[in-house]
Amino acid sequence: MSVALIDKSEFPRDKICGDALSPDVVNQLNMLPLETGSMFDKFEEKIWCKAVRFVSPNFSHADVSLNQRNITGYVSPRIDFDQFMFSQAIKSESVTPILGSGIKTIQKHSDGLVIELANGESIKADVVLGADGANSAVARILSEDKMDKNHHCAGLRQYYEGVTGFSEDNAVELHFYKDLLPGYFWVFPLPGNRANVGIGMLSSYVSKHKPNLKKKLKDIIENHPNIKDRFKDAKALEEVKGFGLPLGSKKRNLSGERYLLLGDAASLINPLSGEGIANAIRSGRVAADYIKSAAADYSAKSMKAYDREIYRRMWGELRLNYWIQIAMRNPTLCNFIVKRAIGNALVQDLVISGFSAEQIRARFKR
Repeated sequence: MSVALIDKSEFPRDKICGDALSPDVVNQLNMLPLETGSMFDKFEEKIWCKAVRFVSPNFSHADVSLNQRNITGYVSPRIDFDQFMFSQAIKSESVTPILGSGIKTIQKHSDGLVIELANGESIKADVVLGADGANSAVARILSEDKMDKNHHCAGLRQYYEGVTGFSEDNAVELHFYKDLLPGYFWVFPLPGNRANVGIGMLSSYVSKHKPNLKKKLKDIIENHPNIKDRFKDAKALEEVKGFGLPLGSKKRNLSGERYLLLGDAASLINPLSGEGIANAIRSGRVAADYIKSAAADYSAKSMKAYDREIYRRMWGELRLNYWIQIAMRNPTLCNFIVKRAIGNALVQDLVISGFSAEQIRARFKR
């Protein structure tokens, strides 16, 4: 099929993100064509992270080893990882990249769509796949769903160099401190003695209580007893940058006449960890399979098959992570969950597996 790959930016370009690539991201890359998985193995702009560390409000922590489970996680700056993915995509002769101009509007006609770009160019298409992120233009123009602050997270990111105290296995760290619930502080190691540092908090809480997230981030880095010594010689490499994360804790309409929504545009972000890359790639694979099998029937009724398949594959994981997110808002429960994770292989397997096994989910709920 002939594909126009439209992006409002030129590559390489930054994407505000935590930069963590979970084991499921690696799994998804290995399912992509063009030898993407093996090419990623050779990709140098990443750091191998062999564990995930959860820190509770009482400062106890649980390290969940990836290495012992023969699975692999990485951290890679999105400016580098997205450039890698873009370079892979345009290897296909059927893909035409159209860069540097965003979508102005999309007009529906009886025989297809006309996509008008901000630079005045128009593109005719049978169907449009909105993989354009949390502020999706495709969703804004074609979908009637609106942002729900109860299922949305506000995030801040800042790059540093010289942060100390990382574990020998380069664990990515999620810190659930009392004054940040419902949210967390993260510190992820990056190549070149750098770190991705940030906080995320539910948008409903931010809207109601009006916390100054920049001040909270600064206060943790400079004053928190569990953090401050690690940053005493560190240097910020950029100003604090903000972004939004539409969480997959609520089912939404992911399709309509001649369009599908993918990834963050479809609100498929893990409600507990904030990780969205694996589900973004997975939704791309589902969308591609659906479009190839749709037999040119792009009616809203037909496209609903995509919604059903997305939630068949992902809803169990998204829903359970939402329940855990709710439990983690309570400091006492948060301490309990992390304490259980320290010595409980079942809980650790749940964290790493993405809650994919139905029988494990049932045991965990009990």
